[in-house]
Amino acid sequence: MHIAVIARVLGMLLMIFSLTMLSPIIVAYIYQENTASMFVLAFAITQIVGLAFWLPSKNKTGELRTRDGFFVTVFFWLVLSVFGTLPLMFSDATNLVFIDALFESVSGLTTTGATVLSGLDDLPKSILYYRQQLQWLGGIGIVVIAVAILPMLGVGGMQIYRAETPGPMKDAKLTPRIAETANVLFKIYLALTAVCALAYWMAGMDGFDAISHSFSTVAIGGFSTHDASIGFFDSDLIMAICAFFMIISGLNFALHYHVWHNRRLSFYWADPEARMYLYLLLLGALITCLYLYFSGTYGWEDSISLGVFQLVSILTTTGFTTTDFNSWPTFLPFFLIFLSFFGACAGSTGGGIKIGRMLIMAQQGIREVYRLIHPNALLPIKIRNRRIPDRVADAIWAFFGVYLGVFYLMVLLLLASGLDYVTAWSATAAALNNLGPGLGAVATNYADLGSFAKVVLCWGMLLGRLEIFTLLVLFMPTFWKN
Repeated sequence: MHIAVIARVLGMLLMIFSLTMLSPIIVAYIYQENTASMFVLAFAITQIVGLAFWLPSKNKTGELRTRDGFFVTVFFWLVLSVFGTLPLMFSDATNLVFIDALFESVSGLTTTGATVLSGLDDLPKSILYYRQQLQWLGGIGIVVIAVAILPMLGVGGMQIYRAETPGPMKDAKLTPRIAETANVLFKIYLALTAVCALAYWMAGMDGFDAISHSFSTVAIGGFSTHDASIGFFDSDLIMAICAFFMIISGLNFALHYHVWHNRRLSFYWADPEARMYLYLLLLGALITCLYLYFSGTYGWEDSISLGVFQLVSILTTTGFTTTDFNSWPTFLPFFLIFLSFFGACAGSTGGGIKIGRMLIMAQQGIREVYRLIHPNALLPIKIRNRRIPDRVADAIWAFFGVYLGVFYLMVLLLLASGLDYVTAWSATAAALNNLGPGLGAVATNYADLGSFAKVVLCWGMLLGRLEIFTLLVLFMPTFWKN
C-alpha cells in the first residue's frame, strides 16, 4: 500500500472535517451560549492531528489502488468517529464519558440515530446543531464529498468512491470524472436539504428546528432537537413533509440526477428498484394502518397519520417517531423493524440490506424454483432489460449470508452482556440497519446499556454504514500481502 499517500489523504480529510466544528460557534453566538471555546478546542486538536498526518507526506503523489481505497474509507470513518466525540466530551451539558460520546458520534456519522442522550430540549442549541450536522455529513458521506478535491492533490478518487457508495452497483458513475460525480451528488443533496428546511419553516417550525431537522431528514438519520422527536410539533403538516422527504431521500440519488438532467419524472417509475420501494411502502402502510385500527389502538384518523408516518420512518431507516410505537400491539413493532432490513434504495442515504439487493435475490429465488420444473432452461436475471452478471448475483447472496451471520453474532454478544432477547435483537437490527430506535430496554435511548454492548453496537453501525465487506476485508490476511 502507498502509506505516504494514504497518510496525506487522511490528513487532508481530517483537516476538512475540523472546519465543520466551527459552524456550531455561530449558533452559540446567536443564542448567546458559552460553548464556543469547546468547539474551538475540538477544532484545534483535530486540525493539528490532521496536519501531523499531512505535512510529512504533502509532496507525495500517486494513484490510490483498490486496497488503498478500502483502507482510507474504513480508517477515515474510524478516525472521524473518534474526533467527532471531542465537543460531546468537552461539554458540561452532555457530560459524556468517552464510550458514550463515541456511541453518539458513530450513531450520528453513520446516520443511525440511536442516542445515549436525554433531556434534549434543555441542551445548548450549539450542541444540538452539532449532532444534526454530524448526520448531515454522514448522509452524503464526507468521503464522497471530499473526493472532489483529490484530483488537486494528485490522487485519483474512484477507489474511495467505490468503497464508500451504498448499494450493489458500485461501478456506476453519473459523470465521466469522479470529481464531477461527487459534485453532482453534493449539489442534489444540498438542494434537497434547502427545500426541506424551507418546507419545515413554512409549516411552522422555527428557523433552528427547520434547518436541524432538514439535516437529519435528508440524511435519513433520525436525530432530533427534542426528546419527543417529530411528535414534539404535533402537526400533521410537518409529519407529511417529513414523510415526503424521507421517501425522496430513500430513492437512488442517481435517479434524482437523471430526473433533473432530463426533466422527466417518469425515470422514477421506470426504475424497478424504485417501484419495488414504493410498492413496499404502500403495502407496509396499508398493513400498519389496518392493524392499528382493527386492533382498537386508534381511530381511523390516527391510525392513518401515525401508522403511515412510522412505517415510512422505520422502513427508510430514518428513525423519527411521533408516538411510542414500542407500546403498539406486539406484531407491529416487530413488523416495522423487520421491514427496516429491506431499507432504502441503493445509492441513497438509507441503511438496511437495500431494495436493489432484495429485488435481485427475489428474482434469483424465483428462477431457482422455476429450474426445478425446467432444469435446462436459460433464465438470466434482468433489471431494466439488462442482464445481471452471475458474479453480481452471487456476491449479493454472499452479502446476505454474511449480513445474517454478523447480525446473529451481535445478538449473541449482546445476550452475553446481560440483555434480554427482545432488546438484543432490536438493538442489533437498529445498529446494523442504521435505524436507531429499538424495542425493550432501548425503546427510549441506549444510555443504560453497558460499555461492552455499546462497543458492539458501534461496530454494528460502522459495519452497516460501510456495508460489511468494506470493513471485514481489512481482517483478511491476503489484504495485507503484497
